[in-house]
Amino acid sequence: MKFLLFLALTLPLLGQGMSKSQQAVVAYADSWSSSHANLYLYQKDGSQWGQVEGPVKVRLGRNGLVWGVGIHKSPTGATLKKEGDGKSPAGIFYIGGAWGDAPVIKKHPKLPYRKVTPRDLWIEDSKSAYYNQHLVIPHVPKTTWEKAQQMKQNDKAHSLKLFIAHNPPPKATPYAGSAIFFHIWRGGGSKPTAGCTTMAETDLKKLVARIDPDKTPVYILLPIAEYKAMRGPWKLP
Repeated sequence: MKFLLFLALTLPLLGQGMSKSQQAVVAYADSWSSSHANLYLYQKDGSQWGQVEGPVKVRLGRNGLVWGVGIHKSPTGATLKKEGDGKSPAGIFYIGGAWGDAPVIKKHPKLPYRKVTPRDLWIEDSKSAYYNQHLVIPHVPKTTWEKAQQMKQNDKAHSLKLFIAHNPPPKATPYAGSAIFFHIWRGGGSKPTAGCTTMAETDLKKLVARIDPDKTPVYILLPIAEYKAMRGPWKLP
């Protein structure tokens, strides 16, 4: 089976952490079991963080939150996200490229964007060497496996999405969770997600337009108690 590999991600090397970031999307949930959060956008002016957007109401995983694989260090012995657990990954994550249905979108010139076609796949098969990667194959999906990995087609909720680099390629850990995005919510916000962070279409478009790769943007998602505890040690906004 031959694939054309396309990874529209501009992720810095892991380990640079918050010290390199000048732009942070922050969402606070009331608890680990909550599927609701308020989201804010912060930017750094010199050494000081300032709020530039928010609050925006967002939905999270139907089973709440769990520690994810990002640029943070999860607590020793903590339960980590697993494929199919219905939980949103908590921690600090770089933000990658955007995908959608429109030929063009309003965005920063350096933010990669690809219009999704029927040949676009996102691999959620933990046994695949391409786990949690975006692939473009040279034909419309034919096999059962290819069809199962196909990116959403004709689905309003997925007509615009921005990658959250939880367990990112090229060295994604098998079974640790894949395909985590910001995308449009379902049912006007009445429905939780399988692990993504969703919001109203107008809010998502505004967020995507604000993301500046030159500022090394990150997504910080935590229950409010953990956020307050880690704000100082992790130098959060």
